[in-house]
Amino acid sequence: MILRNLSTLLICALVQIGSVFFASTALGQSQTRERSTSELGIGIGGIVYKGEVAPRYRFLSNRPALTVFYKKDLSRALVLRTSLLLGRVKAEDAFYEGELPLADYRRATVNTSVLELAAGIDYNFLDYYDFRRRIRWTPYFTLGVAGLAYNNKTTAVNPKIIYNQDNNEPYRTAFAIAVPIGVGFKYALTHNLNLGAEFGARVLFTDTFDNLSTQNEQVMNPSHNDWYFYNGISLSYTFYRINCPQF
Repeated sequence: MILRNLSTLLICALVQIGSVFFASTALGQSQTRERSTSELGIGIGGIVYKGEVAPRYRFLSNRPALTVFYKKDLSRALVLRTSLLLGRVKAEDAFYEGELPLADYRRATVNTSVLELAAGIDYNFLDYYDFRRRIRWTPYFTLGVAGLAYNNKTTAVNPKIIYNQDNNEPYRTAFAIAVPIGVGFKYALTHNLNLGAEFGARVLFTDTFDNLSTQNEQVMNPSHNDWYFYNGISLSYTFYRINCPQF
């Protein structure tokens, strides 16, 4: 039910943003913008996983993450973005011992390194580059698609519970597709420098992110895919290009 509602939300968001994109394109054909911008930035923050070993979002489980991104405006509202995210995820059943019987039984720990390459669009709710405003800022919504490579290892106090053997399995490398969706805030420190903050979820199309779904089905929930989240702050530099009028 949750995934169905999320799919409906994503479709509606794409339709709404698409309508704004085509409207902005039509307007751009009749009125040339004075300037266009591109933006290069770096962000630091944390990523946290939600799945079998971490059934609830837990802020204290965040592990350091680093991201670099490039943005190019398509219109006054829409911005094309690409990004590269590198981080590490750790989740432990020990955080939920005494609360969840499965955590008490499984006693597993997940360690994962993540490399994510994403592309998508930002929708700025305010005209960020209107220099007539004394203070320039805008909240924004972001939506995209991402491919990720991850290297992980899931260990248990009693490996037989998960792996049906006496030893935990070694690290493994796998690939997955995700849908990044989130919200952010951007504030102009100077004419070129921007300070930003962003929180986003990555909806994975797999349940193998924690390396449990291919093991003993008694220790996992096969009906829910895994998620991970990123939250952080960023500093970026805006490059301006003056558009010559068309005659």
